[in-house]
Amino acid sequence: MLKKLFSFLSIDMAIDLGTANSLVYVKDRGIIINEPSVVAINNKTGQILSIGEEAKKMVGRTPSYITATRPLVNGVISDFEVTEQMLKYFIEKSAASSKKIFGLGYLPRVIIGIPCGVTEVERKAVRDAAKSAGAQTVFLIEEPLASAIGAKLPIQEAGGNFIVDIGGG
Repeated sequence: MLKKLFSFLSIDMAIDLGTANSLVYVKDRGIIINEPSVVAINNKTGQILSIGEEAKKMVGRTPSYITATRPLVNGVISDFEVTEQMLKYFIEKSAASSKKIFGLGYLPRVIIGIPCGVTEVERKAVRDAAKSAGAQTVFLIEEPLASAIGAKLPIQEAGGNFIVDIGGG
């Protein structure tokens, strides 16, 4: 009974944290976010001024104390706190119009694509950033496997397939 209630209040989303762009897919709604993986920060105060498309618009148009940064390098977190804030922004923006029932809000279940060959420390950083950003449950999947599943390739069969990821990083 309680499990059904939590399932009813949950929102399932998949996040592709890319070096250039990040995408968020929400179950039954499709891709609802496709924004640059850029965060604008006030270096004097440490305050995050904008994230995504708005931050990218600020590149080259701000005083020297405002920096637009990419918190991911080659698909791996290079700045934990900034990535956490970026994830929080994406999760909140994705779930803003979803399943607010009796003021209870939502319980996001998130699956995040990670590059092959990342270390356990890097996996933990992604998982911890997503949890800190508000994800109730976090699953990690290697990006080529996610691509194969998305392309409906027969991943259970013994035959081979070739996947090429031409990302921004």
